[in-house]
Amino acid sequence: MTREEWAEHHGASESDIAAVRAFAAAHDLTVAEVSPERRTMRLAGTLGAIAGAFGVQELALFKHPDGTTYRARQGGLSVPSELAGVIVGVFGIDNRPQARAHLRKMGEQGEPAAGTSYTPVQIAQLYNFPPATGAGETIAILELGGGYKVDDLTAYFETLGVPLPRVTAQGVDGGSNTPGGEADVEVMLDIEVAGAVAPGAAIVVYFAPNTDSGFIDAVSQAVHDTTNRPSVLSISWGGPEDSWTQQAREQMEQVFTEAAALGVTVTVAAGDNGSTDGVADGRQHVDFPASAPHALACGGTSITVEGNRITEEVVWNDGPGQGATGGGVSVEFALPAYQANAQVPVNLDTGTPGRGVPDVAGDADPATGYRIRADGAEQAVGGTSAVAPLWAGLIALLNESLATPVGFLQPQLYALPGGTLNDVTVGTNGAYQAGPGWDACTGLGTPNGAALLQALRP
Repeated sequence: MTREEWAEHHGASESDIAAVRAFAAAHDLTVAEVSPERRTMRLAGTLGAIAGAFGVQELALFKHPDGTTYRARQGGLSVPSELAGVIVGVFGIDNRPQARAHLRKMGEQGEPAAGTSYTPVQIAQLYNFPPATGAGETIAILELGGGYKVDDLTAYFETLGVPLPRVTAQGVDGGSNTPGGEADVEVMLDIEVAGAVAPGAAIVVYFAPNTDSGFIDAVSQAVHDTTNRPSVLSISWGGPEDSWTQQAREQMEQVFTEAAALGVTVTVAAGDNGSTDGVADGRQHVDFPASAPHALACGGTSITVEGNRITEEVVWNDGPGQGATGGGVSVEFALPAYQANAQVPVNLDTGTPGRGVPDVAGDADPATGYRIRADGAEQAVGGTSAVAPLWAGLIALLNESLATPVGFLQPQLYALPGGTLNDVTVGTNGAYQAGPGWDACTGLGTPNGAALLQALRP
């Protein structure tokens, strides 16, 4: 449906908004913003008033290992029983850093110091992307820090011989395009991969604070943006499932469900720390929001190229302490209907079925990574952060070629005949082994763009 139809039929009701206004007034809070189509309201007030309104018992300041000071709480939140069906999530009381960028640089973090890198244009050719530009489409990109410089983008696309795409920045919750930090590499990787693959598409970068509320607000704003109207959203940030609150997981998945209703595909990096997702508790973890059922989770591979073709493709795993594709079985989300016949194994720790991650994959090994430009320097970068914008660019090409958005793609992908995607059957990401068909390392496989387009045609 259109965004206008969504707002009319599924937006917040006037009575619910009025009920929250009354609740706010009764607790000395002011209503700073109302967005009926997104079903959100922003309240403002003193810390004491906010704590009293939502039953906060313990609130304190903490220092993150990176030096950032943040506010966090212990214990639950509550709302009056008469608002139980009205207020379904309360965000912003905690403002701890929530996610990390899923990228790996060649020669850093224990990664190989040498390898063969490729431009995104070359990667698209290796994956047989269809001959389109993404004209008429808009790709949304979510960023939780950093920024881009137009001079860098201009120089990069001139080097590629590709037209400079139209790139605009959108601030959310006080976020902005602020280049000059480590996150710049993530921002530039996302823009340059998506833009090189689909140079005819417009790119809107939504910058938000790295908090659960900032993350969710940015996704919601992109999905419901009636000005830019993106048809695909690329997310390269995330964290282990259990590092998120239940309400944050539920609310993010709710917004992804709204994206599906609006025909917006959401591509999400599956993580760069193997089957444990970097958690040192001896258990297996999947990354969120990649594990959300309405996210197209993107895993990683390593490729061998001869001439203009891939001669071998295996699971990306650079060894202990180095990068490897995320993947596994969720303990928070049930097995979705589209994976019913995918032979997803039970979770290795709990023995229970769950959402399998990832759905698809692409080249992510920094030793076979992507040549990009950030802060005036050329460098080779990998990680599943590159795969999310790669698939986002491909989806823009598919949308243009089909003259309609593919939207929520998983039900169609899992029903495709064999051979439509490149099945990766060799390698492991730690606890899980690749094999024929879907696996918890590379999902259904890597793209054969032309074959996928043909399979999706009516």
